[in-house]
Amino acid sequence: MDESYFGGRRKGKRGRAHWRVENALHWVLDVMMKEDASRVRKDNAPQNLAVLRRLALNVIKTNKDKGSNRIKFKQAGWDDAFLRKLIAGR
Repeated sequence: MDESYFGGRRKGKRGRAHWRVENALHWVLDVMMKEDASRVRKDNAPQNLAVLRRLALNVIKTNKDKGSNRIKFKQAGWDDAFLRKLIAGR
């Protein structure tokens, strides 16, 4: 086999790995935060909210408590003490 065959296979693997991560992120943002249903369209608001959504997701992911991220989002909305704990990074 020639070198171009293996180079193409490596590029394909790398590309699939990238899209696996990309799709996982977008799935979480859409399912948990309803990003696709957002009707925000004016000025910089869509980009600003996208940054805030990703920030919130990163804060949730750093929390090592048991439970799904969805439950942690709900708990943060219901329980101010848990929200403060998330923001403080404990």
